[in-house]
Amino acid sequence: TDSMGGAGLDCWAFTFFAKLSGLVPLVGVTNGRCFAGNAVLLGCCDVIIATEGSNIGIGGPAMIEGGGLGVFRPEEVGPVDVQYPNGVIDILVKDEEEAMETAKKYLSYFQGPIEDWEAPDQRLLRHVVPENRLRAYDVREVIETMCDVGSVLELRKGWGPGCVTALARVEGHPIGIIANNNHHLGGAIDADVGDKGSRFMQLCDAHDIPLVFLCDTPGIMVGPQAEYEATVRHAGRMFVTSASVTVPFMTVVLRKGYGLGAQAMAGGSFKAPVFCVSWPTGEFGGMGLEGFVKLGYRKELEAIEDPEERIAYYEEMVAKLYENGKAVSTATFFELDDVIDPAETRTWISMALKSAPEPAARQGKKRPMVDTW
Repeated sequence: TDSMGGAGLDCWAFTFFAKLSGLVPLVGVTNGRCFAGNAVLLGCCDVIIATEGSNIGIGGPAMIEGGGLGVFRPEEVGPVDVQYPNGVIDILVKDEEEAMETAKKYLSYFQGPIEDWEAPDQRLLRHVVPENRLRAYDVREVIETMCDVGSVLELRKGWGPGCVTALARVEGHPIGIIANNNHHLGGAIDADVGDKGSRFMQLCDAHDIPLVFLCDTPGIMVGPQAEYEATVRHAGRMFVTSASVTVPFMTVVLRKGYGLGAQAMAGGSFKAPVFCVSWPTGEFGGMGLEGFVKLGYRKELEAIEDPEERIAYYEEMVAKLYENGKAVSTATFFELDDVIDPAETRTWISMALKSAPEPAARQGKKRPMVDTW
């Protein structure tokens, strides 16, 4: 009764700021401690850039102690080694100077094409994917080589390692890239990838940035642990979001294109993108070939009594399906638009960008919002 005023719950700051989501790019930069209302405003942003010494938390030490949750120093609440790998921080930088430079680079993608650009030697792309289909490679090397020199800005690198999401440029034109990362679960789409990819699509679509999918996935992640993580729902976001985008999007298959995972990287269907092409290293199937043989040829395998003969038959069928599923074979059924020289990937993307109509002039939002997660 002795209070000088109300609780302040009728302030409009959070409402007005949240309404900007999807209308203009929202960039949050934090250095040091960011707690309570400031952290909520930060969480409403499209991208969060934080310095290495930052702490981000819904409540600071006083609020935590007041809630009976223990006594903590500010440095123990939401440090970057927690908030970067959990996906809260999009870009981690050393200091404020680097934060400002990064923010300016991020905003530049929303200002349209630039005239001054330089292309890497595209012939290098022919040697990125190993001839041995079981060997891993660095998909970030593909992205850096395919795009303009110095134009790649990766978002949420610390979280959702199953895919890479990055803003970049091709011949000066801004694009958004979603690429499967074969170093994590072989590139399978898990729950985190579903969330990470979906949100990135929303961001690019809201601000008219075309999308490029680099597909190399054995499918959507399966197994008891995947179901514990609600993968059915999270992976579904890839389909629902990609079906709703209006920007041009393209799919390039680098190696594996299997089942629902491959379809998730192509808007739900290989016919949905502006183009869907494959490198010669591409391989395709309705599901993983090993699982297909075990399931589809179960009776034949069970009928073979000798274990060595059974293994030989199994390997023979896998090899046969792999041969039938090669990119050149798949293209003969017109599931792909073409099988291309990797060095021509950039040319295909550039042609699609130049032939796409200019985004319609509009006032207000294209999408209601960009998801905060």
